[in-house]
Amino acid sequence: MSSVITATSDDLALSLEEQVARTSAQLDAYGHLVALAADNPADPARRRLHTVRSALEADRIAIVPVTLPPLASTLLAEQLRQLTGTDLGPGVLAGAARLLSYYLHSGALLGSVAKLDRVPVGVGAHVKSLVPGRHFAVVAHPEPYLAEAEPGNTPPGPGYQTQLAVAGKGLDPGWITGPLATAWRTQHTREVPLPVDSARWWGTSRLVEFTAYIADVGMLYQLVTSVRRDTCTWCGLEVIGDQCLFCATRLGDRTAPAKHAARQERAVESPRRPQIEPHKR
Repeated sequence: MSSVITATSDDLALSLEEQVARTSAQLDAYGHLVALAADNPADPARRRLHTVRSALEADRIAIVPVTLPPLASTLLAEQLRQLTGTDLGPGVLAGAARLLSYYLHSGALLGSVAKLDRVPVGVGAHVKSLVPGRHFAVVAHPEPYLAEAEPGNTPPGPGYQTQLAVAGKGLDPGWITGPLATAWRTQHTREVPLPVDSARWWGTSRLVEFTAYIADVGMLYQLVTSVRRDTCTWCGLEVIGDQCLFCATRLGDRTAPAKHAARQERAVESPRRPQIEPHKR
């Protein structure tokens, strides 16, 4: 079995000893952990997670960097937890985090873009931020978009069936639940709690975050199982993508036997374990 967690600033409220104990208990209960973390290596929550992994000397924790806003990261973790109830192994689930992130459309309605550094902000938008009552529609993933939030201004949306999650009460969400939901042809609008890191990520506390996502676990399963799988040549996990996210082995030589298979065929030498860079441990 596997469990999926998201590294947030809430983790830093725990002492290192408490977080190590909690993570150890999760490993005992589930066997493997897939942890979604910020793409910035200097992010404190991500660095703490690497420290916990090193303290436990656990190669059963996959730390997966994602370039997503907080709400999208939360929903991606939710999708992966749904998939833990299927026959997908931990290596495939970890790789699925990168795959499924492409199917998330995430942005926010902001009262100011003066401190926004996640998408390009022109001088005109900065000036308009100084005018009270201005609202800005911003999409950070999959493609950057910024415009004033008006009924006729809606960013390109997904070309497949999605639901729309809305989080935050800092502004009137009418543009999101009205023009945006209509333009994106969302099947259902769902109100969820605002993630703890959203204000810091978007550069303002006056926001309502939104993400269009696939809610059907059957469709998620089809997306993941349509991708080629390989066996990691070091740890033997079934994986998707070009790297095992648990032991960091590159799958460049796809014909090399897995370690477990090599034990059965003594004529084949077991591959050496690669040197893992400290920041990937």
